[in-house]
Amino acid sequence: MQTPQSIDAVQTMLAETGYVCGRALATVVFLSLKLGRPLFLEGEAGVGKTEIAKALAAGLNRKLIRLQCYEGLDAASAVYEWNFPAQMVAIRTAEASGGADRKALQAELFSDEFLVERPLLEAMRPDENGAPVLLIDELDRTDEPFEAFLLEALSDFQVTIPELGTIKAPEPPIVILTSNRTREVHDALKRRCLYHWVDYPTFDREIEILQARAPEAAETLSREIVAFVQMLRTEDIFKKPGVAETIDWAKCLLALDVIDLSPEVISDTLGAILKYQDDIQKLQGSEAKRLLDEARAGLAPA
Repeated sequence: MQTPQSIDAVQTMLAETGYVCGRALATVVFLSLKLGRPLFLEGEAGVGKTEIAKALAAGLNRKLIRLQCYEGLDAASAVYEWNFPAQMVAIRTAEASGGADRKALQAELFSDEFLVERPLLEAMRPDENGAPVLLIDELDRTDEPFEAFLLEALSDFQVTIPELGTIKAPEPPIVILTSNRTREVHDALKRRCLYHWVDYPTFDREIEILQARAPEAAETLSREIVAFVQMLRTEDIFKKPGVAETIDWAKCLLALDVIDLSPEVISDTLGAILKYQDDIQKLQGSEAKRLLDEARAGLAPA
């Protein structure tokens, strides 16, 4: 499938996959696709950074390849490794058969048959549906040496395997990098990318998102859910709920056949939107009722 030829087409394509986004985000996605530039998305956890890569892959009918970053991730783990157990079996088999030619055995051991491809190498392989979507998720969890390696890999879209040589992507993958900003990512890497800060959505935008992801929720309940979550984000809590938590909470309430919010229902289901006990304790008792009253007071007539 060809990439969208306009910003409106990007919004339409993403909406068809259930991802609702504003024009600013659609614009930077369009430019990323048009110019072949990696897209760096930064923002709080749960605001939809990872989901946009999934939506792009679904909308373009491309393969999604995800590299989940973590502390200590190195180039070898991200690119490739050799299947040592299988290599050892091949060596034992060769020895048992009377000893194969050493050079021939070495060439066989370090061939594609024993190569285990990791996300970066996999993303540089040709695909009949077109270049895959490569999601490099939560880059801020890694360290600077990996960033430096990634900078080189994204510059030329190629990797080098000492035993096989350099492997270059016939068509650069569509690259999405995300960061929750637990630390600053180096400017050199950011300059290789188009940048966008993914913020919490407005009330109307979050209603749209909820209607797309939980369409069975009644409008009155959806408005109360979004109003309460948005009010909650203004409170002094350790971890503000993202859009993902809004959707999860709505689905939990639907599973409980809740028609409208009450302080009791909120207290019983806080684990769907808050993930720290200190935050949950702050919402116990009269606090839940106060926030719910304030949320309802701010709601315009539907």
